[in-house]
Amino acid sequence: MKTGFLDKLIDRLDKLDPSSLQTHFLRLMKEKGLLETVFNALHEGIIVLDSRGIIFYANNAAANLLGFPIEEAMRQPISRYLRGIEWNRVVNLDEQEWSKLLSREIEINYPEHKFLNFYVMPISLPEDMGKGAVVIFRDITQDREKQLRVVQSERMHALTLLAAGVAHEIGNPLNSLHIHLQLMERELERLKPEDRQNFKELTRVARTEVERLHLIITQFLHAIRPTPPQLESCQITDVLQETLAFMKQEITNRDIVVELKCPDPVPKISVDRNQIKQAFFNLIKNAIQAMSKEGLLTISMFSNDRAVGISFQDTGVGIPPEDVSRLFEPYRTTKLQGSGLGLMIVQRIVHDHRGEIEIHSQPNRGTTVTLLLPLDQRRMRLLKAPRKSRTSRRQRKKEEST
Repeated sequence: MKTGFLDKLIDRLDKLDPSSLQTHFLRLMKEKGLLETVFNALHEGIIVLDSRGIIFYANNAAANLLGFPIEEAMRQPISRYLRGIEWNRVVNLDEQEWSKLLSREIEINYPEHKFLNFYVMPISLPEDMGKGAVVIFRDITQDREKQLRVVQSERMHALTLLAAGVAHEIGNPLNSLHIHLQLMERELERLKPEDRQNFKELTRVARTEVERLHLIITQFLHAIRPTPPQLESCQITDVLQETLAFMKQEITNRDIVVELKCPDPVPKISVDRNQIKQAFFNLIKNAIQAMSKEGLLTISMFSNDRAVGISFQDTGVGIPPEDVSRLFEPYRTTKLQGSGLGLMIVQRIVHDHRGEIEIHSQPNRGTTVTLLLPLDQRRMRLLKAPRKSRTSRRQRKKEEST
């Protein structure tokens, strides 16, 4: 609206005939509608408050971000939608409160989970309305996700440097220890039977600890040096059985009962056997460590039209709800001897196979981890090129005949 147009119109009201007055009134309505159209086209939310913190204008973006119908919000206090802020102090030009609210980030869960940045600018309203404020919102959810990816990238870079150092400083001495323990076991065969048994037990303990350290280093390297899966068609039950056979001694020592529930037959899928075996190993190890002796580990398999599912259900201590969202963070572990990398490696392997991972847990009742690995047919459908239309075929034949 042009500057001074309304003032000039008011000065000339007594000189205007009904026809001219109607023309000017329509022009005012048109320009008002233009301004509202502009405000509603903005992605930023705008709310105007009066001196009592009551909403008397909100654009469409503000209504969408905060989840309220515009008609319902009119003449409602802003505190109904944004709590925890002393709006009375803000709209009354309290400079101290205003400076604190100049820019603030909030997290909302309704109507969608979002992060919003908003700032408040006190304004002077027409004399009959006193003082007020305008609140401007901006959706920064994508910015937050980008920041999270940067943090994760930096974290992985730090992990890479640490793992490289660990592998260099510890790997070689471990190999030397392993070789010398083998030599010692050979020499023990020359001892008397009564002495040989005691020394064998000592070397067995030492060899176990060396193998445990070697496993930690291997997990570090798997976590920071992901390699594309080398897919081959196989029966996933065979991979599971191989993993259980490898871990048989540890499962037996902890008196864990393993129950398998596998339908017959389970469809073949294309996986990297070694990577999937590593994922199974980590999940089984987590499960048996979460249980006391005589626990029950139930491994179930199922399939549908898009994937084969493998579910690992233990009867262990479970996971507190506040920790579930952080399970895949590196070094996140509640076990004294854990590295905090097991689930992170499982997640990477499953994602590299275009699969999904689900976790459900109840404290003191156990945890269920389910892997969903896509069927070969579904993978082929996703990669299949779009069919050419019949029109294009006919056109090609026509061109060839000419």
